Amino acid sequence: MVLLAAATILIRVSLLWALPLPVPRVHDEFSYLLAADTFAHGRLTNPTHPMWVFFDTIHVNQHPTYMSKYPPAQGAMLAVGMLLGNAWFGVVLSVGLMCAAILWMLQGWFPPGWALLGGILAMFRLGIFTGWMNTYWGGAVAAIGGALVVGAMPRIIRHWRARDALLLAFGVAILANSRPFEGLILCLPVMAVLLAWLFSKRSPSWRTTLPRIILPLCAAGVLCGTFMGYYNWRGTGSPALFPYVVNERTYISTPTLFWEKPRPPLDYSNPQLDAFYNVFARKVWFESRVDSVGSAARSLFSDLKSMAYFFMWPELLVPLVALPWLLWDHRIRFLIVQCGISLCGMVLVPWYQPHYTAPLAATLFALLTQAMRHLRQFRHGGRPVGIGLSRVVVLAVIFLSPHNVRFGPFGHRSLESIDYRAMFDRRLQHTPGEHLVIVRYDVTLEKEGNGPEWVYNAADIDHSKIVWAREIPGVDIRPLLDYFHGRHLWLAEPEAIPPRVTPYTESPAH
Repeated sequence: MVLLAAATILIRVSLLWALPLPVPRVHDEFSYLLAADTFAHGRLTNPTHPMWVFFDTIHVNQHPTYMSKYPPAQGAMLAVGMLLGNAWFGVVLSVGLMCAAILWMLQGWFPPGWALLGGILAMFRLGIFTGWMNTYWGGAVAAIGGALVVGAMPRIIRHWRARDALLLAFGVAILANSRPFEGLILCLPVMAVLLAWLFSKRSPSWRTTLPRIILPLCAAGVLCGTFMGYYNWRGTGSPALFPYVVNERTYISTPTLFWEKPRPPLDYSNPQLDAFYNVFARKVWFESRVDSVGSAARSLFSDLKSMAYFFMWPELLVPLVALPWLLWDHRIRFLIVQCGISLCGMVLVPWYQPHYTAPLAATLFALLTQAMRHLRQFRHGGRPVGIGLSRVVVLAVIFLSPHNVRFGPFGHRSLESIDYRAMFDRRLQHTPGEHLVIVRYDVTLEKEGNGPEWVYNAADIDHSKIVWAREIPGVDIRPLLDYFHGRHLWLAEPEAIPPRVTPYTESPAH
């Protein structure tokens, strides 16, 4: 496990000459980086800024505190990276740990050699070139949680060890603080199996299970619940109110689950939020929601296609020729059922991204590993063609892995494309003094709602070298300029061709 994690990290770091450090481009990435910066400064949240209306942006809460809307696990890993010198180091560490965790999970279900093969497949498929390694959006952290949960279950049933119960609880805690909805669906069949085992004749006496399994699970659950309640209280003022829920109530008129009714469009302080939430988000929600059996089938097919494209296309689809034998394999019946339940759970959400399936990653690679075992036994005309075919699959995974760079957020994404905001940010970081960048969007352009967003800031805005603020039509910008007097003023125009940052010399509008 240590060697697999180290290999994942070293291979990716050795490719920095070809794939340099990624820069954030998607709204979610900036939100996670805000959480990381907050944690790295020893805080769980930040006070609302007096000029917050000029900093209001997507996926960030401004009230009752200034913080990311997302659960804290991904931000915590990025914070570790910041303490090591760069947030991306936390991404690399999380992906290395993910590969080790998937291998550990597979060792609980398969012989060591096959478990190692599955871990290597996961490393090349997920661990080096995909968006889970080359963005700040996450995926690996939730995959660690899922691997710990599914890997601990057979060990608890076989060995009755307290450490396995603690590892399962740790995995549940990671899921609860990374992808709670998908994590809950993943954990339900695990908990059902463990409860059935505890009350069956095959389990040891309560004198054994109480101190070794039940008490460790309960103690870890209390600690996790206490932390989550405290985190919520600091961020929202209530232990039971999640920052994500506050953000939905404040900004989002389309619900997360398909059976909930959308609210009327909301009014926002600036046109960019209006375009994102009232145009883009509502369009996606109405196009993707499930309101009939036919739409449910279409949604499930679309999600399965996206998942197969990310996790298996094209080389790992070959082992699925053994699917008939796989479905009747009693040794992995639980994994098939768990996978089916999780896939059905995806239909409950009107949109899908591959990292939503991250808790299921270890289970998917367990099924692929078992499919490889069946494929290896395949014979045609008495000849063991399955052996050669399985070897070709492994080689294809290794040699095609660099092409997985296309599996970034929103599909195709070139890591070498010019990112103007990052370029201007680096330039200003090396310019003496402190800077205030006023971002002006072209309100005359027709908005599709998912355009460039440049207004993202660090946790401590007042002491940041660069502050990004938006110009809002009809809102006097003079209070903002007065508040940050003494800074160098710049005007950023993201929608210019090409985007530009120039000295801010215009008189502020009243």
